[in-house]
Amino acid sequence: MLVRLLYCSRAVDASPEAIESILNKAREHNPAAGVTGILCWGGDIFLQCIEGGRMQVSELFGHIQRDARHKDVALLHYEEIFERRFGGWTMGQVNLNKINHSVLLKYSEKPELDPYSVSGKVSLALLEDLMATAAICGRV
Repeated sequence: MLVRLLYCSRAVDASPEAIESILNKAREHNPAAGVTGILCWGGDIFLQCIEGGRMQVSELFGHIQRDARHKDVALLHYEEIFERRFGGWTMGQVNLNKINHSVLLKYSEKPELDPYSVSGKVSLALLEDLMATAAICGRV
């Protein structure tokens, strides 16, 4: 059974080194667990979608909730799926500080990443838009 989980959190440390550490750990762990997804960040906010088996995704989300690198973890969307949308990435990445801010304005009141103020479906639509416009890098 495949599932998709979307969550947001605030980074305790949003330095490039800290973000790179999170991405590297995901890229090491995820292939063996059959987990794929993308991580977007802007300022100190993370928006991440993970896909895979129900138990693997649930276990990973539990780990994220306990991870000292994250705070204010909020579940935005969870669903059973027939196929992956982000299956091409062990953990794709988008630095939203480096994209055209009109993409963000399309989905929120201000041109900034704030998944806490929009629905999970809106955040998922943003990720799909980023994928369609090739804003996601780190394809593995």
